[in-house]
Amino acid sequence: MTPIVFAVMLFAAVPVALVLVLSAIWYIWESGNGILYDSFAQKMFAGVENYGLLAIPLFMLTGELMNEGGMTKRLIGAARVFVGGFRGGLAYINLLSNMFMAAIIGSATAQIAVMSRAMVPAMEEEGYDKGFAAATTAAGGLLAPVIPPSMMFVIFGVLAQIPIGDMFVAGIIPGLILATLFAIVIALIGLWQDFPKGHWLSGPEALRALLACVPAALIPVAIIGGIVFGIATPTESAAVASLIAFLVGWLGYRELDPTRLFEMFKRTAINASMIIFMIAAANVFGWVIIYEALPQKLAALITSITRDPFLFLLIVNLSLLFVGMLIDGIAAVILITPILLPIAIESYDISPYQFGVVICLNLVLGLLTPPVGVGLYIASSMGGTSPGRILRSLWPFLLAVTGALIALSYFPILSTALL
Repeated sequence: MTPIVFAVMLFAAVPVALVLVLSAIWYIWESGNGILYDSFAQKMFAGVENYGLLAIPLFMLTGELMNEGGMTKRLIGAARVFVGGFRGGLAYINLLSNMFMAAIIGSATAQIAVMSRAMVPAMEEEGYDKGFAAATTAAGGLLAPVIPPSMMFVIFGVLAQIPIGDMFVAGIIPGLILATLFAIVIALIGLWQDFPKGHWLSGPEALRALLACVPAALIPVAIIGGIVFGIATPTESAAVASLIAFLVGWLGYRELDPTRLFEMFKRTAINASMIIFMIAAANVFGWVIIYEALPQKLAALITSITRDPFLFLLIVNLSLLFVGMLIDGIAAVILITPILLPIAIESYDISPYQFGVVICLNLVLGLLTPPVGVGLYIASSMGGTSPGRILRSLWPFLLAVTGALIALSYFPILSTALL
């Protein structure tokens, strides 16, 4: 009966965190093991009693401080120096700026919102189709869950009980592969549609743009450098990054008003609390998974179909494409990791890092696909164009992501080479 209750609530659009908690309560009631109610709150608290989860609000706060402090436009200016002169230069600037932002914000929805406001009007003004401008910006948001730091990687690392810093490192090569594929897509579309020719900045202009970006560039250097070189944990790097973002925005660019800090703290607390509550809810839902032996039953079913790790990952990818269309990516990671990860490791000897990169990239595709498609609707709202018009320009990028997923599933080295 519990699976039916779970499915009904999920398709009735009950918030995922409540679905998990209420399903666990129903299961305890149905099993008659009332003693479990006594440790229910303790079990929820244990789910969030993890130092690594502090990175979530800190990365969110860094993004808030960046938006208020004027760092986004400086990063866009620096991107113009490197790729602005190519044909379709503004599209490449959009992509490169998204790479810079992905190395700071870590949240696809936040990145799509910020970059849509900045890039779509600028691209439309230079003669680009508004649907293509919004599609390029939305696709660039897919880099956020792969290029470190990634909020989804933090959550996966906590659930999988693996070092979050190593999970970040595992995302570096996949992130570069995805960005390269997106650049190829832009180049091919540019040849087909004859994009406007870009222009290179003069020497003094380029120097000014790069110098203006140096303080903002300290943030990704602090985050990624601290983690890769073992100087700081992801949580410590996030704390340092938020401090740098505050000081740069306030004292460097003088665009951050300290009186607005309370509002930023409030938004950060609200957004982070929703994610952390979902993790706590997933911990009590783990009772249902454990007592029903779902991983073992599912493993028996899948291994009866194939013993090939690549085919297993293809089955997982196809399944998660549908899951991602219906459930938010973060909620889906929290929901499916405890079920599928043990199968991947124990039955197919798949590295948890490869598995984490594949499922996080797969599930974030749901941001851009109906019927949920939160990222698609954010790009539509911020870019002032219809979701259908964006989708018509978005499909080549989605094909590129599909190709990247197949490559990451077939070649484990792409995720584990730097570990």
